[in-house]
Amino acid sequence: MSSLNLDDFSDLIERPDGGVRRDAEARRERQIVPPGSLGRLDDLGEWLAAAQGAVPVRPVERPRVVLFAGDHGIAELGVSARPAGSAGELVRSVLEGGSPAAVLARRLGVPVRIVDMALDCDPGSLPDEVVKHRVRRGSGRIDIEDALTLEEATAAFEAGVAVANDEADSGTDLVVLGDVSVGGTTSASVLIAALCGTDASVVTGRGGLAIDDLAWMRKCAAIRDSLRRARPVLGDQLQLLATVGGADLAAMTGFLLQSAVRKLPVILDGVVAAACALVGQRVAFRAPDWWLAGQNSGEPGQAKALDRMALEPLLDHGVTVGEGAGALLALPLVQAAAALAAELPLRPEELAEPEEVPAEAEESAEPSVAPEAATQAAAEAERAVEPEKADAPVEAEAEKPTDA
Repeated sequence: MSSLNLDDFSDLIERPDGGVRRDAEARRERQIVPPGSLGRLDDLGEWLAAAQGAVPVRPVERPRVVLFAGDHGIAELGVSARPAGSAGELVRSVLEGGSPAAVLARRLGVPVRIVDMALDCDPGSLPDEVVKHRVRRGSGRIDIEDALTLEEATAAFEAGVAVANDEADSGTDLVVLGDVSVGGTTSASVLIAALCGTDASVVTGRGGLAIDDLAWMRKCAAIRDSLRRARPVLGDQLQLLATVGGADLAAMTGFLLQSAVRKLPVILDGVVAAACALVGQRVAFRAPDWWLAGQNSGEPGQAKALDRMALEPLLDHGVTVGEGAGALLALPLVQAAAALAAELPLRPEELAEPEEVPAEAEESAEPSVAPEAATQAAAEAERAVEPEKADAPVEAEAEKPTDA
């Protein structure tokens, strides 16, 4: 029995500061560029200000890519274009700098952290920093068995929490979140279908390395069979992750929730990150306020999950490669929004604000000014009345009748 209580996150997670957001909106209205003319960049800048609790918004200077890695037993059914158990090769490609995510991260100057949760490879073949959180070697085949025991799911979730704390404590100011997995999109699709109450065919996509029609049908059948095992445990999110998720997905869910607790903004990559975010929303409904959808990958499951969380992708480039590559493409957009919000000058009339007179000074000035004004007004009124008094008797005599 797990001692982890996910209900605590609902109490711990607050929304980004609404008062700060209103201040950011007011500041935006005073800038030289008309409000709304920058499109979603305006909203992004205001969202980031609220997340930081600062106006003007601070620049995003210490972003980090965090990738959770794992192999999934469901890949044995031929639901992926990659061989089952080959996620370790993808991890090595990232570490060696030859993957799309590695190239983009290098170009943008963003460090990459990989966390092995369930790779099906010798841990000695990877750096200690990568494998130190590993829970098991490969997750179970979810159509016929649980992905993890409840204890393993708890350990994976807590590892994700620990990684989020590491990033927040080290000064990371924004995280680009992705996965490195084989079979991960199948597990993610099961989670999304279960939580959205939809059929397998609605969420079944082609995966990172596109599969043919026969493989798609195998994948759809695997999701359908796994859904039957998922539905009885929908009320317990940790048990759901243990049943049809996987160690990497459980860790990613823990990471997302703890990042929200620590007020650390996150850009979500593809369908796997979206599925974990959806689980996180079930745990704490305010958590999605701390996340951005980096891009629309074209995976139907991702679209379903993002729609349920009311998250609109920043980009629509159909990047399905995973590894956080699509979300990395959105990072410069977020940084640009922060720069525009902070650095665009204010209109000249907004710079020369009138000096405010303290209330005490106004009150002390009233007694000395009011009598003088009253005296002057009384004198003027008296001068205006005197000629009328002088003329009155003459007019009366003129009107008096004479005796015959």
